[in-house]
Order: sequence, then structure tokens, then C-alpha cells
Amino acid sequence: MITLPRRPIAATAVTVASLTALTTVLATAVHGDTYVTDPAALTGWYAAAWALFGVAAWTLRRVPARHVAPLVLAGSMAVAVSGLAAEPRTSSDMYRYAWDGRVQAAGISPYDHAPGDPALARLRDDWLFPRGAECARPERFTVAPAAAQQSGAAACTRINRPAVHTIYPPIAEGYFLLVHYLSPPGARHKPFQVGGAILSVAVSALLLAALRRRGRAHWAAYWAWSPAIAFEAVNNAHIDALTALFTVAGLTAACARPTRGGSLIGAGIATKLLPAVVLPGALGGSRGTLRRALTLLLPAAAVTALAYLPYLLVSHGSVLGYLGGYAQEEGYDDPTVKNRYALLRLVLPPSWAQPAVLAVMASAVAYVLWRGDPERPWRGGLLVTGAAFLLTTPGYSWYALLLVALVALDGRWEWLTVAMAGAAKYIGGRAVADPNLLGTAAYCVAGAAVLTGWLRRRWGAHANSVMPSSKPTRGCQPSA
Repeated sequence: MITLPRRPIAATAVTVASLTALTTVLATAVHGDTYVTDPAALTGWYAAAWALFGVAAWTLRRVPARHVAPLVLAGSMAVAVSGLAAEPRTSSDMYRYAWDGRVQAAGISPYDHAPGDPALARLRDDWLFPRGAECARPERFTVAPAAAQQSGAAACTRINRPAVHTIYPPIAEGYFLLVHYLSPPGARHKPFQVGGAILSVAVSALLLAALRRRGRAHWAAYWAWSPAIAFEAVNNAHIDALTALFTVAGLTAACARPTRGGSLIGAGIATKLLPAVVLPGALGGSRGTLRRALTLLLPAAAVTALAYLPYLLVSHGSVLGYLGGYAQEEGYDDPTVKNRYALLRLVLPPSWAQPAVLAVMASAVAYVLWRGDPERPWRGGLLVTGAAFLLTTPGYSWYALLLVALVALDGRWEWLTVAMAGAAKYIGGRAVADPNLLGTAAYCVAGAAVLTGWLRRRWGAHANSVMPSSKPTRGCQPSA
């Protein structure tokens, strides 16, 4: 059994030492090009980072309360800086961000042309569309031969899926344009990474502001010090960090100011659609009250619609872009794809997987809507989001940034194993012969951890049920 250091000074020292080791490991992992050359070594660095994160977050519980917030914030900055050590290592999505910003700055809708379209040849440069020996690198993507011949451009690009239109919603596109305008000439990838670092620290500060009022400031470390922040929010500069910022702000506002909360969640949805899964949590416990539902849902829908409106007016193509093709490519509509619905496929025939997902998710949403706590909307959001991850078993580790933020709000650390499973599947899968088997095993462990945590909390609640409870107060309350 793991025991915490008994003395606050010892706990603080262990926390600082673990955090220092964590940032060193993160910077080392980011600095090397092992994703291509030695994925097994990179998997080891990931495992070490998550282990050190666990030690640091665990010992933080014994650090004196007055030191927790400054330590969490300083650690958040250190973790973010560690992700700036090199160009994006494990994802090429950021290059699409840079391209979409450049296209918009030229007065063109990002939804109207694919990067390989000859009509945009004048916007290409040697960074996003390298030439010669640079095209031999394994992480390059082939431009359509016809497009390359007509434009005279190189036959490769850093942008993934260069033959399809962008998939990102309008607020994400607005962020890409903003970063483009703020970027000095020749800055390349760094402005997006710095933007990711700023967003990550902003989420940490927002979590601290909310959690200190609830006496749970140490939970903010679940986000602030998570290896996912350095790898995905900063180094790979994923837009999911902005999604997390809107969602955390929306959920913390929803319990007392549902109109503001709905508007912020709507902004999150207009950034990356995924925050729609937290809406049942924001509505939870209202027992179907129409007034609360309208007060929250109408602003969310209005913000989303207004964000899309300018692009609808100027675009000739669909503003949904490659969304449908992406869902098909990832196997969400094909139960025979082995890396999708991995846990359900262990116990059900593949053809039953999709109906089972719909049934379980409908049950989870109904439970949260009926039994959820309106003063803790993040709890229902975490349940629905976590259930969606366990059922669909995504293989992209950055999706879990939203989940990590919800864990920090609710303190149910066992859900972090779902984020770890996504990283194991995405990174570790490159180092083994059967990545689907590894992903399934990782998600099985995560599911077992979540179930164990739930049983322990249920047992603890039952054991304490004979104790008199204090009179509840109104407003957003800390989790038990």
C-alpha cells in the first residue's frame, strides 16, 4: 500500500522532486524524434511521465494548503514549457491549423478548397510543402500528382489528408486566423505551440479559481501536470486545449448562471463539437425542467449557430468539411473495424456494437438528466464523456484533453486511466505487432480502474450513510 509522506515539509519536497523529474522526462521525450525512429523508447518515456505525474499529484495532497495553488500554477507553467522543446512530434494536425489560418488571411474560406487544390498554389511555401529530399521523410503526405504538376509545387506536404477539406468548426478556424495574424514571419510551428501553452495555463488558473472555493485546489494538478498537456496541448498544439477552456468555464458557470454556462459550452461545441457530450451534465438533476433546459440550451445553440453564420455566408462548400468522411474513415459507422468499439467486441458480435453503444449512451444520458446534480454539472459531464470514450475506444490521445479537464473538476482520478489508455493505443501501438490488441488491453485496464473507483466510492458512501450529514448550502458545491 502506498503511503503519503507524513510531514508537510517532506510531502512538499517529494512533490517538487517528482514534478522536476516529470518536466525533465517530458522535455526529453519531446526533444527526441523517437516517434518515427524508436516508438518503443517513446512509449517508455510516456510511461515514466505518467508514473511521475501520479507520484506528484498523490503527494500534493499532504502539501500545506497555502502552498498548493502556487505550486500547481508553477508546475503548470513548467509542464507547458517542456512541450516547447521541439516541433510537433506525434501529430501533424497543427500544420493544417497553420494552413487554414493562411488561407483565411488571403480572404478565402477554409471550407472551399483542399490543401492540394491547384487554386491555392500561390499560398504554398517550402515549410508546409517541402521539396526534394524532405519528401522522403516518413511523416510527409503525398499531394495529388495532378495538382503538383499543374501548380509546379512539390509533391509532398506536412499537412495530413491534403486531398480533403478542413474538418474544424468556426471558432477553431477563428483561432487559427488569430494565431496567423499574431505570428512573426518565419515563426512556423512555434506560435501555435505557445498558444497551446497559454491556453493550458489558462485552464489551470480557471480550475484553481473554481476549486479553491470548494477546498479542492489540489485537484487542479490532474490537468496542470498531466503529461497529456505537454504532449498534446503544447507540443502538438491541439485545439482541444481551447475546447477544454470553454468547457470548464461553461460548466463552472452553468450551476449558477445557466445562460452564461450554455453560451460558453456552445463556444466549445463551435470549436470541436465534442463538448456537446457535457450538455446532459449541465442539465442534470433538473428532472426535465423546461425553463432550465431552455435557459441553457438556447444560448448554446445560438452561439454555435452564430459562429457558423459568417462562414456559411462566404463559403461555397459545406462548412461541415470532411466530418462525414472522417467518421467513415475512423470506422464509427463500420462495426467490422477492429480498433473501434473494442471493449464491446469482446462480449458482443461486431454487428451488435453500434446498437449497444446507442443503448448504453442513451441510458447514461437519461441517468444523468434524471439523477444528476445541478450543483455539480461536471460530474454528469464526466460520466457521459468517459462512457463515450470507453465505448468507442478512440485511438487519438489528444481527444482525452477534455476528459482530463473534467477529471480535475470532479476529482475522480480513476478516469485518468482512460486518457492513459488512449496514449498507450496511439503511441505504444506503433511499437508492437498488434496495436489493436494493446489498445483493447489498455482500455480494459481503464474500464476496470473506473469500475473499481466507482465501487469504492459506493462502499464509502454506504459506510458513511449512518453519520449525520451537514445541512446543504446553495451554490456549486465540492464533490464528496
